[in-house]
Amino acid sequence: MRAMEKPPYTMRVPRKSEPEYYLDQVLPILLRRRVVQLTKFDYRLSNMLDEELQRLRCRANYHALKFVKPIDDLGHKLVKRMRKMAKRYIAIHLRFEPDMLAFSGCYYGGGEKERRELGEIRKRWETLPDVSEEEARKSGKCPLTPYEVGLMLRALGFRNDSYIYVASGEIYGGEETLKPLRELFPNFYTKEMLANAELKPFLPYSSRLAAIDYIVCNESNVFVTNNNGNMAKILAGERRYSGHRRTIRPNAKRLSALFMERNKMDWDTFARKVKSCQRGFMGEPDDLKRGKEFHEFPDSCICEKPFTEKIKEDEGNNHHELQWINSRGVLEKRNLVESITSSQY
Repeated sequence: MRAMEKPPYTMRVPRKSEPEYYLDQVLPILLRRRVVQLTKFDYRLSNMLDEELQRLRCRANYHALKFVKPIDDLGHKLVKRMRKMAKRYIAIHLRFEPDMLAFSGCYYGGGEKERRELGEIRKRWETLPDVSEEEARKSGKCPLTPYEVGLMLRALGFRNDSYIYVASGEIYGGEETLKPLRELFPNFYTKEMLANAELKPFLPYSSRLAAIDYIVCNESNVFVTNNNGNMAKILAGERRYSGHRRTIRPNAKRLSALFMERNKMDWDTFARKVKSCQRGFMGEPDDLKRGKEFHEFPDSCICEKPFTEKIKEDEGNNHHELQWINSRGVLEKRNLVESITSSQY
């Protein structure tokens, strides 16, 4: 009988390590053992690197790394099913799982039952500081509820006949929590609604389900998130890199106060204030915040001039080694003063 192969050597890289750590600590083990498994993968490389390394990072993130065929096939199959129903669709990434809410320290009006349930979950993190519900909301740390996301979109001008794809895990409160969003946007779909039996092999693996959601969100005409987590940041970055597609992030700090006053104003006033709150959070084509999180703002890999101008400039300077930059990532000089209506997607 053939002996079982040894599992790969595992090691945990510190957060935001410099490239030298990989050269000095990881590479020697990789050369010796041929395979190394890094047990953590989020933010294991420093945000600020030399320009050439940042561009290499883009090649790895957006070209070399691929989803395995079963995930890629099903993800794009769901995209086709959405497109068959509507030429354009909005993808909403909803983080509203019980542990997410517990970690945030926010309160959503569910009374003592909610406080007790989320309080028990919060005990898992012994080092979390005590924070009042009011402080958490004022500081913008509370993810928008599904209903608040729907209100925001309607206030921004998206009509109720828009088609939406909702990417989410377990929603705290279940269908009752999602009901107001469904009422605002009846053309409401999820991977479970579009695939059902085809999802069965993936059901035991939450990361694989998230990968399917990632594909459908990335291909959407408009991507909306209720949070500022890792998946939302990486999606925003890839959508910037591959050519401008609108990504809407909520200005939670300002919107939370506005939602609390919602019943004291008419709809037109509310919609006008939502649009005001969302300035700078609508994913405009030139919204590059240099020095910020690289996964969300991969500015080193995006041309600020049309690609043909870049070539002429390089040729004029006798610079024959053209820098690789994805030409689809060129920032188009579009009209930034767009009316926020459903026609924008």
